[in-house]
Amino acid sequence: MNIPLLPLDNFVVINKTILNSDDHTNLILLYQPIIGALSINLYFTLWGYLDKNKINSKGNSHKDLVSNMQVKLEDIKESRDKLEALGLLKTYLKKGDINSYVYELYSPLSMSNFLNNPILATALYNNLDKKEYKRIIENYTLPKLDLNGYKDISCKFKDIYAFTPLYEKQDKNIKKVNHLDLSFEPTIDFNSMLSLIPEEILSIKSITKDVKELIYKLSFVYNYDNDIMSEMIKNSTVDRKIDINLLKENCRNYYKFESKGKIPKLVYQDQPLYLRQEKVEDTKMSKLINQFETITPIEFLEMKQESKPTLTDTMIVEDLIVNKKLMPGVVNVLLDYVLKINNNKLSKKFIEQIAVQWKRSNINTVNDAIVFAKGEYDSKKNYTKKETINRKVPSWVDKEIKDEYLTDEEILEFEKKLRGDKVD
Repeated sequence: MNIPLLPLDNFVVINKTILNSDDHTNLILLYQPIIGALSINLYFTLWGYLDKNKINSKGNSHKDLVSNMQVKLEDIKESRDKLEALGLLKTYLKKGDINSYVYELYSPLSMSNFLNNPILATALYNNLDKKEYKRIIENYTLPKLDLNGYKDISCKFKDIYAFTPLYEKQDKNIKKVNHLDLSFEPTIDFNSMLSLIPEEILSIKSITKDVKELIYKLSFVYNYDNDIMSEMIKNSTVDRKIDINLLKENCRNYYKFESKGKIPKLVYQDQPLYLRQEKVEDTKMSKLINQFETITPIEFLEMKQESKPTLTDTMIVEDLIVNKKLMPGVVNVLLDYVLKINNNKLSKKFIEQIAVQWKRSNINTVNDAIVFAKGEYDSKKNYTKKETINRKVPSWVDKEIKDEYLTDEEILEFEKKLRGDKVD
């Protein structure tokens, strides 16, 4: 929800868990490489607002938070989004003359649970140097003890204690460790995917809730569809049951083979809310900007080409977002511009030249990208009129899009484009 954060907006912090020193370590070593130091600083700052009993805080304004952290409100909003995305924070809003927020803090995962979550483990691996990643794993690895010849002689509870049970169920909201799972959109239809696997290969009854969740996460990380995921499972069954370690390995190896050794990275799918226009007006330019902001670069290519992008095109998009660090909405503008001026071809070297220039110029919003592209095109056109006079370019470059209001028919046409429908 793209609601601007204002200095006078107030908030309270509610502790939904039990926080300890291990959580502090895990936040620094596991989460910080993924979401950055500022997001972790926000978490610790909210933690610091809690009362002596570590349950809840008094009311505070976001102006106080800005003063405490010495950052901009936009930075706090972005950091908050990242904490929410990784299951460390839940945000509630009550609108009014002065908006009121409730921030619920949740515990980070333990090292074991973190590394067994394919989404988080993949993100950590790709944001750390391999030596650093290995060092972290080694620090958390228990030494193997040779217990050969030893016998477990530990006492059981009943060996020592005996009493008449007088247990009474507690209805009170007693504090306990709480985690939030990651929320994401699955890339597969689970039942349809299972229908592709013969019963003699896999017993459906053997699939537990945890295994099902793992399959969803692996398909999301590697962007596998029903067909590919069913093949991964077929090759990962032992005695009609899924070997989860073998499934992880097969999914990872297949992806590395298809992407020439690369490992997937987690990036923004579409333009972050804090970098979008504040309000979508019924004008041509505003609708156009909204289209670039609310669609992923892969979906944008599918819409432009009316077919699934090739692996080469997908890798170009990945490079623009991951390595060149351009925002998804800006990538959409760049792709639209290049396709039109380069005969519908995505030349990697040509795109890289533009991307480097845009990054140096600190182009982060769709509007800035459009303005910059128009300026570059007009500048080059003055030097090479003969070469560019017949060249096709996007409408937003070739002519001025006036801030005129749309007719009802034009609004319907834009909405069809946003949904990917064919326009008559």
